[in-house]
Amino acid sequence: MAGTKEIKRRIISVKNTKKITKAMELVAASKMKRAVGATMASRLYAEYSAEILESVASNIKDSANPFFNKQENGKTLVVLITSNRGLCGGYNSQVIKKAILKLKELEEGKDVDIVTVGKKGDVAMRRINQNITEVFTDMPDVNVSISDIFPLSKIITDGYKSQVYKKVYVIYTYFSSALAQNPTIKQILPISKEEVTEMIETLPEKSVNSPVNYLFEGDFETLLDMLASKITRMQLYQMFLESNASEQSSRMLAMKNASDASGEMIDDLTLVFNKARQANITREISEISAGMASVQ
Repeated sequence: MAGTKEIKRRIISVKNTKKITKAMELVAASKMKRAVGATMASRLYAEYSAEILESVASNIKDSANPFFNKQENGKTLVVLITSNRGLCGGYNSQVIKKAILKLKELEEGKDVDIVTVGKKGDVAMRRINQNITEVFTDMPDVNVSISDIFPLSKIITDGYKSQVYKKVYVIYTYFSSALAQNPTIKQILPISKEEVTEMIETLPEKSVNSPVNYLFEGDFETLLDMLASKITRMQLYQMFLESNASEQSSRMLAMKNASDASGEMIDDLTLVFNKARQANITREISEISAGMASVQ
């Protein structure tokens, strides 16, 4: 059994660790509240854009716009969204595992370019020798804005329009709740005409039942091109919000578990410390008694 001094040092060390994990839990909880609020608020964007999408959807089927039609030439682009920091449970490992499985499905990364968002994803992809074309490590962990997404969305849309890429996948983590985050793969280009129609059908009733007939003047294909770019940008924006909310939720839960484990360890070490101290007291009493008996 370890000495009382050593056990006491371990108790102090674990208590200090608990203070750190508890502080990180509170910070993550605060960030999670803001991130979840932004995520839920942005989901309402589909409702406010419903009327325009309804008016445009009727003409999408006949459109030759490249954003809505499959291309035969070009590579596949995979965008992987992870975090810059660890200590967030299985958040990074789960989405990276999802990305590796997708790359295996794409013939071991043949003719595949990768754009990584976050240091963890970059390190993981370089470890398996993937072709990384761009790295974004300066994205904010909360308060993400459209302007933060613009450089990445421009790379994607420009590369697709110039037929450098024929498909674009984004691998991110969908926020379901504070206890559940789901790694997800979504193809954002080409935009599925069926998905646009399905999205319109699943919008709230007040939007679907109150259509507004718009009169489009000018080149409809130009309008559709601008709308497709905006849809792509908004999809990316929503995915970043979902990932940020998932990251902060995972970090809060991981730090809470660490704090609880530290408390249990402190209780166990305190019990061991008390047993060791009691053993020392018993031994000292026995030695005193033995000494008195020998004198008598």
